[in-house]
Amino acid sequence: MIARFIWPLSIPTPMKIVLAIAVLVASQYHLWSRLSSGSVFSPEFPFAIVVLFNWAFGTIALLAVLLLALDLGTLVVWLVRRGASPPDGVRYAIAAGAAVLAAIAVSQAVRVPPVKEIEVRIAGLPAQFDGYTMLQLTDLHISRLFPERWTRAVVDKSNALAPDLIVVTGDFIDGSVERRRADVEPLRDLRASDGVLFIPGNHEYFFGYREWMRHLSAMGMRALENDHAVIARGQGRLVIAGVTDLTAPGTGHSGPNVAASIAGAPAGAPIILLDHQPKNARAAAPLGIALQLSGHTHGGMIRGLDRIVARANGGFVSGRYQVGDMQLYVNNGTALWPGFALRLGRPSELTRITLRPAA
Repeated sequence: MIARFIWPLSIPTPMKIVLAIAVLVASQYHLWSRLSSGSVFSPEFPFAIVVLFNWAFGTIALLAVLLLALDLGTLVVWLVRRGASPPDGVRYAIAAGAAVLAAIAVSQAVRVPPVKEIEVRIAGLPAQFDGYTMLQLTDLHISRLFPERWTRAVVDKSNALAPDLIVVTGDFIDGSVERRRADVEPLRDLRASDGVLFIPGNHEYFFGYREWMRHLSAMGMRALENDHAVIARGQGRLVIAGVTDLTAPGTGHSGPNVAASIAGAPAGAPIILLDHQPKNARAAAPLGIALQLSGHTHGGMIRGLDRIVARANGGFVSGRYQVGDMQLYVNNGTALWPGFALRLGRPSELTRITLRPAA
């Protein structure tokens, strides 16, 4: 940024130095976050400052990509006509474009997400569950960027959908129970006829796992830590299993165990697995799972970047996949990490899933 954008500009040197310092300050957003809370995952600045940092950081990241493209174009022109160099106007134009794109990306990230409707056909689904609706929330990352008023709006919108069951597939928070107590309080009001089931995500392990599990359970939600729940409709049964996160062993807790989560489940009942990270889907598929619901990837956040995110998650990043006989749905997320709150082409979602019997 400094070498290829600021320094070539035809402006006074003191102004270049001021701009360079501003870029350095914005680029160290994650350092300032760590200094504010002790964790890079929990910036404890006022909402407006967190938004401003994300916009500035996003502008720098997008402008860096545009500068690479400009340099490649300049190189081609230079090979044809030596001495050619892009005028300042071109640099100002791509900087303005990066700033506008970053503003759009942040606004898309922090909004209360729209409802996404999907229908999933499951072999052997009892007739009593034809039309059964599940609302999947995931990656709420409740924080200074997604505070109490945002959580309340999500809860109100979720309840208005009147689902049969709500499932939350991890990453509720960024911050300790002490810091987030008021921000998560609206979750106590989530309502569904068969209740709210949840599993941990990797971020719960960063901020006092046991304390968070106790707190969330005390709010009326049921945790599935390598365990399952059985939903009954007349003689029909549906199993919802849940596992812990892949990062759990690194903090001294039990890692995900799909076999343990479904042990003792009613024979022949379809099984829906909640697993925060999608990368183990291929290992779960042979165990008789009909549908796996995951999050974690945030959909890749930005088209193009999603291809890199997919490589880190077993090739799974957004939407539906067929994994052997199992279906996998990777949710783009209700929100996302406040350290990189940008969305372009990968919108957030409140996902209402309607179950239907397979033909």
